[in-house]
Amino acid sequence: MTADLRKASLLGELDIHLIAEGRHRHIADRLGAHCAQVAGEQGVRFAVWAPNALSVAVVGDFNGWEDGRHAMRLNQACGVWELFIPGIGAGALYKYALHGKNGQRLPLKADPYARQTEEPPATASVVPEPEAFVWTDQAWMQGRAGRHGPQAPMSIYEAHLASWLRVEGQAHLWEQVGARLIDYAAGMGFTHIELLPITEHPFGGSWGYQPLGLYAPSARYGSPKDFARFVDRCHDAGLGLILDWVPAHFPSDAHGLARFDGTALYEHADPRQGFHPDWNTLIYNLGRNEVRNFLFGSALEWLRRYHVDGLRVDAVASMLYLDYSRAPGGWLPNRHGGRENLEAVQFLQELNTLIDEECPGAIMIAEESTAWPGVTAKVEQGGLGFDYKWNMGWMHDTLRYMQHDPVHRRHHHHDMTFGMVYAYSERFILPLSHDEVVHGKGALLQKMPGDAWQQFAQLRAYLGFMWTHPGKKLLFMGGDIGQWREWDHDGQVDWACLDRPAAADALDAKALLPPAMSASGENRHAGLQRLLCDLNRLYRTTPALHADAVPEGFQWVIGDDADNSVFAFLRRHRGDEALVISNMTPVPRRDYRIGVPRPGHWRETLNTDAQLYGGSNLGNAGGARAEDLSAHGRPYSLSLTLPPLATLILLAENNHEAHTP
Repeated sequence: MTADLRKASLLGELDIHLIAEGRHRHIADRLGAHCAQVAGEQGVRFAVWAPNALSVAVVGDFNGWEDGRHAMRLNQACGVWELFIPGIGAGALYKYALHGKNGQRLPLKADPYARQTEEPPATASVVPEPEAFVWTDQAWMQGRAGRHGPQAPMSIYEAHLASWLRVEGQAHLWEQVGARLIDYAAGMGFTHIELLPITEHPFGGSWGYQPLGLYAPSARYGSPKDFARFVDRCHDAGLGLILDWVPAHFPSDAHGLARFDGTALYEHADPRQGFHPDWNTLIYNLGRNEVRNFLFGSALEWLRRYHVDGLRVDAVASMLYLDYSRAPGGWLPNRHGGRENLEAVQFLQELNTLIDEECPGAIMIAEESTAWPGVTAKVEQGGLGFDYKWNMGWMHDTLRYMQHDPVHRRHHHHDMTFGMVYAYSERFILPLSHDEVVHGKGALLQKMPGDAWQQFAQLRAYLGFMWTHPGKKLLFMGGDIGQWREWDHDGQVDWACLDRPAAADALDAKALLPPAMSASGENRHAGLQRLLCDLNRLYRTTPALHADAVPEGFQWVIGDDADNSVFAFLRRHRGDEALVISNMTPVPRRDYRIGVPRPGHWRETLNTDAQLYGGSNLGNAGGARAEDLSAHGRPYSLSLTLPPLATLILLAENNHEAHTP
């Protein structure tokens, strides 16, 4: 190798300055491995941050994994080691061989900035191909901001790609399973797919929530180009894509970030700050500029490079509180003596500000389980700057209510109504997520009490309540068909319960969709699926149900009938009005009078007890006409039959107009 090539630097003065400040917005284009041409020779540039290492070398399949052949040169100004190696290219396997300050040989390290990796359990990084994917989603990218606002419908299908559908060999999942997932989610009427983390992770049993390759789509599912094609197909099908993303912690595997250069580089040195007792993982040191830049760059990689539409940031609460899941004396207070992690607050605010500037129309979602104020408030107002927050309180309260025997629900009525006390304090997503159907918690259907008929009826009623309640919607796979068993990441969704062909080698995703008509609704799983499809359609085409911006869009009509376990509320938007009634007991209520604000006919647009969905088909013959008889503080009223364990949705017919977003 010539001296000129050995001295060739990828970093300019501005790069060095921005890396030191932690504000390099294109850090992934400077660090990592990149095919390049230097002095007329083709090869690969390598750059890695390891400021405390005594020496660093590139090892790989091109040099027999020997660390004496390709020693790197340290840029003292920013702690980055660099090297250009001619004669190698995309597809080469590599790692870094480091010696710490005291001369000790460290385990071979994967590249933190690798854009491609070997398929686990192998752990080498892979030199990626130069950018070559041709995107066709320009119109989507230009218009997606309108799909993500508080006034827009958002109905999210959460999925774990490897266990949504099992195919023989499980190779190239983006093509074999991803394309079917897109067809299915679009056919069901969802607006978005949300995937459990796809960043590279060593242990599949973590479902991706313990990642090490924050810049690399997991090789379990295919190549980076395959993933880009999957995103492009989502957009072509009218679906947004959200990824779960984990900046809170990382596993301690020897080839990863742990003590990367022989020191606590990415993590805190003190375990009271740097070790997570719940997950046996290490916590990022967000006080270091370079660590923040590493995480900022990862977020931008997915949103900017791969056109992903949003990130759901995992475990935000664990980031915000220094004493999260720690015993007294097991944590260090902040400089004011408090429990708030001021560095994490600053990081999240800077992250969300950066995304707003760099990725127009993309959304940031917080999985934050406490009452931290202003999660979705603007940064300039002191908030964290997220676009949406998962409403964990609503989820826990309402699921707890549904798990009670109907005879006891009168004593827990507030669990269904309390969510409206704070519904407009943040911009919320209502999640029925993977966390609620694993580790012995049982499937959604199993949570419902009673016999099988009652369990299906209650789940249908609950989904009807959820889809009409303020807040965007999220449902984990399997809940859409009411499978009996909880989620198994080594299995697949129980598609066979639909009584439709489910052989993986011959499956057409459209065969999994509910049929256009069902005469009997005999298969309750198929009936539940048909209901969810219709709920999505109604939700998307009825502004009163999806415009969540202002409190005036919701009014309780009956929120205090605990004895009958009946709830009724109005959803309103610019003259569009929907009346929702839920009867959470198996007792039909006949001639039940409910006040309404206007005369005329109210059309029974959806009844979760319809035979089509597997119900008893008790209802109101298509609707009812309001009588000039006041009730519940309103000038008119309807006399309705409330089916058992069911939710009704009635639209004020005289003013309702359907809108297709």
